[in-house]
Parts: sequence; C-alpha cells; structure tokens
Amino acid sequence: MRRPIVLASLLFLAIAALVVGRATAQDALDSLVVCHETQTLLFENAFVRVIDDVIPPGVSEPKHHHPHGVVVAIQDADTETRLYPDGEPARRHTTKGSASWNESIVHDVKNVGTTPTHFIRVDIK
Repeated sequence: MRRPIVLASLLFLAIAALVVGRATAQDALDSLVVCHETQTLLFENAFVRVIDDVIPPGVSEPKHHHPHGVVVAIQDADTETRLYPDGEPARRHTTKGSASWNESIVHDVKNVGTTPTHFIRVDIK
C-alpha cells in the first residue's frame, strides 16, 4: 500500500521540478528585466501586464520573452527581429496605430530606423 503513495509522490515532485525549471528559464528572459533600458511597466494585475516599449534608433533589445498578447504601434517603426530558437533576422515596417496579436515568443529586436520606435504591449498572463 505504501509503494503507490511513494510513486505518486515522486511523480508529483518530478512534475513540479519541470514546471519550476521552465518558469525559471522564462523568468531569466523576462522582457522587463532583460530590456530594462527600453521597456517600462505601465500596469499589471493577475490577468495582464502592460508595457511601454521605446527603442532609440540603432539600439537593440537583447533576447527576451513575451507571453501571447497584443502590440499597438504608437509611432511608425522599422525593426529587425530574430525569433528563437533558430530564426533568421527579418525586417519589418510597422505603421502608427496598427495593432497585432502575437503568440508567445522569444526574440531580439533592433531599431533599424532613424526615429525611436514606440509600442504598447499588453501581455496576457
């Protein structure tokens, strides 16, 4: 009778370790930590996190993570983005006032334009 309880306990601990390990890896890539020079927290609650993201011309944001969410362009922007784990850099022009849905991503971003980029990001928790 004790053996099933011990096996169930070990299975629970193994699953918990995997979940905590994954969360820790994501925390290491948290955009507000990694990109603290370009991203500012505007609002956060149990459901969303709203981020103001301004990248000066020629500046890059290092590799970081976002959960799925909505991005709104406050200004026109020309960026180069690399998706991980093995994406090629892709250039994109975003028009002021446009909004887009993004799935969970790990990426880096460079402002390749001549003016600062400005985005508001609503990350869903």
